[in-house]
Amino acid sequence: MATLQWYPGHMHKAQKEMREVLPEVDLVIEVLDSRIPFSSENPMIQKLRGDKPVVKVLSKSDLADPENIALWQEHFESQHNTKTLAISTDDPNRMKMLPDLCRKLVPLTGTGYKKLRAMILGIPNVGKSTLINTLAGRAVAKTGNEPAVTKRQQKIWLADDFMLLDTPGILWPKQQFENSSYRLAFTGAIKDTAMAYDDVAYFGAGYLLKNYPEALKERYQLTDLPDHEVEFLEIIAKRRGCLGAGGIADFNKISELFVNDFRIGMLGRISLETPEMVAREVIEGERLALQIAERKAEIKLERKKRSRKNR
Repeated sequence: MATLQWYPGHMHKAQKEMREVLPEVDLVIEVLDSRIPFSSENPMIQKLRGDKPVVKVLSKSDLADPENIALWQEHFESQHNTKTLAISTDDPNRMKMLPDLCRKLVPLTGTGYKKLRAMILGIPNVGKSTLINTLAGRAVAKTGNEPAVTKRQQKIWLADDFMLLDTPGILWPKQQFENSSYRLAFTGAIKDTAMAYDDVAYFGAGYLLKNYPEALKERYQLTDLPDHEVEFLEIIAKRRGCLGAGGIADFNKISELFVNDFRIGMLGRISLETPEMVAREVIEGERLALQIAERKAEIKLERKKRSRKNR
């Protein structure tokens, strides 16, 4: 299994700064992509925040399957000190519900008044800066439809009694689960240069053929679908004129078109993972990791035996 690795210098710095500042904040706001709540949830954040209350904000909810959003909200809210809020850019009033939700999670002082300090964080390109600008009512955080826009921490006062500490979008050093790597790439959370476009398109097409066939039929005006993702991409390449010499499908071109269709919502409201699916993947991932560790131990022991024989 191929593992995707990344760790730009500014992310390492951001993690160090987060560790230093976290003791001073009252709660954490973690922004997740509604389409991939597990894959966009940074495992480092759970360790860093400890027992502090957390609000899981499910962004881009207009692009995700509503039934799956509800499943993830139920899953997260079963955890201690956790609340959720599903948001989208086309409903700014819902975004503005966040401060009141945060206040409900943090106990009041004896006087009933407390200045609330919240750290807001999330992986790159998840919509964190757009949320901050909506809450602040002004452009205080740089936005962009690409990963790694925010580079440093900044304090933003939303009111006299509510301060947000904005942090750069941080990824973790290595993605443990191969499917999560593909989901991050398919949604645009990591730079397009990190994985080949056609590989990402094959993954996305395979998943959608199985789970959202009607969405593909409607978007690409197909009455029937093939069983294989490569054949599917060949069919839509012909329909869209993405052909090379000899009328052969240009997989780079059609892959980019297909991935972009998904990212901007042209295929409808689609989720790429469910809590049940992720639970199975975690168990399988842990099993494979154990097998690899056992194999490494066997090889190490065998080397020691051979070394002794050669003395």
